[in-house]
Amino acid sequence: MGFDNILLSQLLDPFRIGLIVVLVITAARTSANVGNWVPLVLGIVFVAVLIPMTLGSEGEQKVAQIALGLVSNAIILAIVLAAKSAFGMLTRPKP
Repeated sequence: MGFDNILLSQLLDPFRIGLIVVLVITAARTSANVGNWVPLVLGIVFVAVLIPMTLGSEGEQKVAQIALGLVSNAIILAIVLAAKSAFGMLTRPKP
C-alpha cells in the first residue's frame, strides 16, 4: 500500500477520529492543571503508536504507519480544534 493510501485510510478511520475528539475533550477538562498543548502532543504520539502496534502490519510498514499516523493525527487535531473554536464563537453570548 502506498503512502497516500495509508494517509487517506488513517484520515477516514473512525476509531482514530474518536480518539482525537476524546483527547481534545480530556485536554480541555484538565487544562487548568497541566496545560493544553502538552497533553495534546503526547496524545497524538500515543494514538499514532497505539493503532499500528495493536492493529497494524509488521516490519517497515509499521514504521511508515506510525510516521504517517503523526501527520494524520495532526491534521485531524487541527480540524477538531477549528470546529471547537468555531462552536465556541457561535455559542458565545453577544455583549
